[in-house]
Amino acid sequence: MPYLSLLQSFELAEILSEEPDRCRLTLLGSLPSTWIGPIDPEDCRLRAIIRIEKAAFASAHAGSLFKDFIHKVEVIESTDIYTWFAGWISSQASEINQPQGDVKINVICPATDVHVRKYTKQGSILVQETPELYHRITEPYIAGFPPERTRWVAEIAAGRAEQSKILYSSSDYLILPDMKWDLHTTGSLYLVAIARDPTLRSLRDLRGDVHLDLLKSIRQEAYRIVGDKWGIGRGGLRMWIHYQPSYYHFHVHIVNANYELPGMGMSVGQAHLLEDVIALLSVNAKVFEVMTLTYGLGEQHGLYEPMKAAQDEVDWISPSSG
Repeated sequence: MPYLSLLQSFELAEILSEEPDRCRLTLLGSLPSTWIGPIDPEDCRLRAIIRIEKAAFASAHAGSLFKDFIHKVEVIESTDIYTWFAGWISSQASEINQPQGDVKINVICPATDVHVRKYTKQGSILVQETPELYHRITEPYIAGFPPERTRWVAEIAAGRAEQSKILYSSSDYLILPDMKWDLHTTGSLYLVAIARDPTLRSLRDLRGDVHLDLLKSIRQEAYRIVGDKWGIGRGGLRMWIHYQPSYYHFHVHIVNANYELPGMGMSVGQAHLLEDVIALLSVNAKVFEVMTLTYGLGEQHGLYEPMKAAQDEVDWISPSSG
C-alpha cells in the first residue's frame, strides 16, 4: 500500500496537542477510506488522529550531522561565546518558510572545562546547605566563579548585546527571551528577567526589606508583557528561581505554565516558585539567610565533593514518636 501518498492526502481539521518539549504534535483530521482497504467506491474520508514526533538522533552518525543532515541554518542570536541557530533538515522545510526551523542548535565556543562538566551526563545527589555551610563552602565558590561565565549578562545589561530582543527594561532589571525558546512557539514560551545589580547573585542574597519590590515588579511586568503580546492571562505563567543557578547573577525564569521541561530545571530541590519566594520574604525578610536549603548537585558540579563531604555535619531531626 502506498502509505506515503495516503499520508500526503491527510486533511487537517484541528491541532489537538502541541508538546514542544517532546518535539511532538498531535493532529486531528481525515484520511481517505482506502487507508483501511478498497471498501468504498466513493472514497469517503475517515476521521484520523496523527501524532508526529522527532526521533532520537542516531549517535553513530554524530560526526556527519552537519554535513549530511542539516540543510540550512540561520543565526537566532549571538552573545559572547554563545550562539544559537535555527536549522532546517530539508530544503522543502525552508521553502515553506517554517520560521522556527526543524531543530535548534546551541553553540558554546570556546567552551571551558566548566561547560564540559555541566553538559556531561552525570549522577546526582541531594544535599542540605545550612547557613554555616553556605558561608564556609558555597559563598567562596560563588566568589571564585569565573567572571567570563557572566560576561554575556554584562554585555546585555550594558546595551551591547541582544538589545532588539529586550521586552522590558528598567533601572533594576530587564526581561527578554531565554535562549531555550525558538521565539515562535507560544506553547514553549520562555523568558528570563535579569537583575542589573551584580552583587545580587542568588536566592541566598534576597532580603525582604530590599528586594520584595523588585520581585513583585518582575511578576507584574512579566504578566503585562505576555498578556499584551501573547494573550496569556493570570495563572498562565510559571516563574521560578534556581538554587543552585547555572550562573551567579540573579535571574528569574518565566515560562508558559503548560510547558513541562524535561530534566532537572524544574525539579523539586532546584526550582523555587517566585510566588513562594515573595510569600516567604513577606513573612521573614531574612528567611534565605537563616534557613537550610536542600537541592540537587550533579557529580560534575564544583560544589559536589565539598558539599557531599560536609553532609555528616548536618543534623537530621526525626519526628517524635507516639
